[in-house]
Amino acid sequence: MRKKLFLPLLLLNTGLLGSAQNKPLTGFSATTSSKQVAAEQQFDSYLLAKNVDHYIKDLSARPHHVGSPGGEAVTQYILNHFKNCGFDAHVETFYVLFPTPKERLLEMTGPVKYKAVLAEPPLKEDATSGQTAEQLPVYNAFSADGDVTGKLVFVNYGVPADYERLERMGIDVKGKIVIAKYGRSWRGIKPKVAQEHGAIGCIIYSDPKDDGYYQGDVYPKGAFRNEYGAQRGSVMDMPVYPGDPLTPGTGATKDAKRLERSAAGNLLKIPVLPISYHDAAPLLQSLEGPVAPEEWRGGLPFTYHVGPGNTTVHLKLAFNWDIKPIHDVIAVMKGSELPDEWVMRGNHHDAWVNGAEDPISGQAAMMEEARAIGELAKTGWRPKRTIVYGAWDGEEPSLLGSTEWAEEHAAELQQKLVLYINSDGNGRGFLFAEGSHALEPWMNEIAADVRDPQTGISVLERRRAFDIISAGNNIKSKKELLAKKTIALGALGSGSDYSPFIQHLGIPSLNLGYGGEDAGGEYHSVYDSYDNYRRFKDSSFEYGVALAKTAGRSTLRMADADILPFDFTTLYKNIGTYVKEVIALADQSRETTEVENQLLKEKQYAYAADPLHKELPPAAKDEVPFLNFAALQNAMTGLENASKQLETLITKGGLTKEQQNKLNRRLYQAEQQLLMEKGLPRRGWYRHAIYAPGFYTGYGVKTLPGIREGIEQRNWKEAQEQIDIDANVIKTFATWLNAAANGAE
Repeated sequence: MRKKLFLPLLLLNTGLLGSAQNKPLTGFSATTSSKQVAAEQQFDSYLLAKNVDHYIKDLSARPHHVGSPGGEAVTQYILNHFKNCGFDAHVETFYVLFPTPKERLLEMTGPVKYKAVLAEPPLKEDATSGQTAEQLPVYNAFSADGDVTGKLVFVNYGVPADYERLERMGIDVKGKIVIAKYGRSWRGIKPKVAQEHGAIGCIIYSDPKDDGYYQGDVYPKGAFRNEYGAQRGSVMDMPVYPGDPLTPGTGATKDAKRLERSAAGNLLKIPVLPISYHDAAPLLQSLEGPVAPEEWRGGLPFTYHVGPGNTTVHLKLAFNWDIKPIHDVIAVMKGSELPDEWVMRGNHHDAWVNGAEDPISGQAAMMEEARAIGELAKTGWRPKRTIVYGAWDGEEPSLLGSTEWAEEHAAELQQKLVLYINSDGNGRGFLFAEGSHALEPWMNEIAADVRDPQTGISVLERRRAFDIISAGNNIKSKKELLAKKTIALGALGSGSDYSPFIQHLGIPSLNLGYGGEDAGGEYHSVYDSYDNYRRFKDSSFEYGVALAKTAGRSTLRMADADILPFDFTTLYKNIGTYVKEVIALADQSRETTEVENQLLKEKQYAYAADPLHKELPPAAKDEVPFLNFAALQNAMTGLENASKQLETLITKGGLTKEQQNKLNRRLYQAEQQLLMEKGLPRRGWYRHAIYAPGFYTGYGVKTLPGIREGIEQRNWKEAQEQIDIDANVIKTFATWLNAAANGAE
């Protein structure tokens, strides 16, 4: 069915394939472009799907979490692979806090008794699911120790808006244990918000409406989460800072100075436990109190109530709070002309259990990409700039390996690293690309030159078609998308190893992967296995090759470009969109507050007239003051002029090699000028003024985060302060671009 949807676009657009080769590649002259295209074609010829298959099967053969024997074996396998590919490879070890469970108990003590299973049974159809002795049990890393008993309250997805709804229903979670559904926000937000509202414990479960039989047949018959499947994962407050919680801002070397655990600002104070919907069902079914709002109800076969009623649960958790070694594999191919300019690729190798999809499918594609580059080097080709590969450990608990490595090498990276290119899990479907927006036109050019394994059209055209179809019935959006011949580069939030590079160090970054036709419920369970991946994710392993081609081209082109392909006019336009959004957000907040306060009395009368109405009206809100955006708007005018001046210089050409090298250094260090000296309020580790994970979204991005979150949280004083800070940052950035243009002439 999907192929039929895309067929008309295929017929219309096949003439566009290879259009990038009708003119020199961005950043190359006509002569160097033809050499680059030939090298990339040769690179493609070395890539083999059977090798991707082989790597995934080998690396997911046993559990390999942080500090495990399987993790040591995976590290050695990857190290040997890079060495065999001709890279100078070594292991860098850090020492990080990594808790593992020693006691887990969840039981309902009233009105009836039930003890949670807290286990995923082996399946005969899944060869590795029975490796119980090596598996981490179902738990949330960085939950607090705790032994608590309390009434149970259902809080929907456990985001701030859900607690506002509970308050209007007259339900307080203080002193109670909450149960929340996975989804709508990152898992660590749910206990964070529960703790802020006085809850003493948090349970998170996968509802079958979101992640189970409501979506399709469950594993092993189908791809979706079965009743015993549960999602492990970290609940460290990563929007405050990722990495080792005891060494914020510095590498966790063996002799590093460490905080006391009680002083770590990103660790929870309440116990948290993930469970399956098999274990959630009796707890939810016993709840009394108001019937849950319609949009809160899940897929279990009973009426959802909010509670608390008489349902009481006992949650007891205890952990081993150990310092564990993590092992990053770093592989280097030295540049022939500019060895002190680096292009870096990264993908993590640790998993919660076997991790065939997350992260081994991405790791396997990266390994095949590196093998093909090694084969290319055997022909006499060498990259102009140094290529560095990073296979990170400890990503799952909290981006541990990448963060500690980036913090340890921060000064050198800010001098030398041109671009960091990340990937993670990978599957069948569409190209998903996020990153620094100065790279958007360049990324479109690369996507136009990679063919989709299923349709034969470019991955650019297939993703563009997906975006058009996904616009639904919005005719205006469809017309705009049909008129465009490009795809947008998404903004980077968090959730993978690009965070320390872009958001802490200001290094341009990309995050690449394929998916969208590989849905399922194996995420962070024992069923994320080779058998599952082969059946439901990418049975031909061709999308591993597609990722290797896409990320490989990104690496090769950036390594060999004459002039680095940063387009700051595109970045200016994206920031301009964000500025318009926050201005509109402030105006909308003001208008909404005025209307809501005017209607408050009428709502009170309406509720008072209906004795069956169970919700209280919302409280009156303070008026929204005027926010002055003039400084920010003026700074944007300066950025527009600077980006155009730089674009004119690059388009004109005629620079000597010395001028090109001088300009390139300015280009790749430009994003560092978007860093704020003190970082974001209450989370200074995040220093990028344009992109950050949301304080209450976790993985989801907030653009112009200081301003946007100040408005969303109705902290008007802070919002104005952040407007002025961002204006100064953008002025500094524009000055840097002006200097780049003037210094290269």
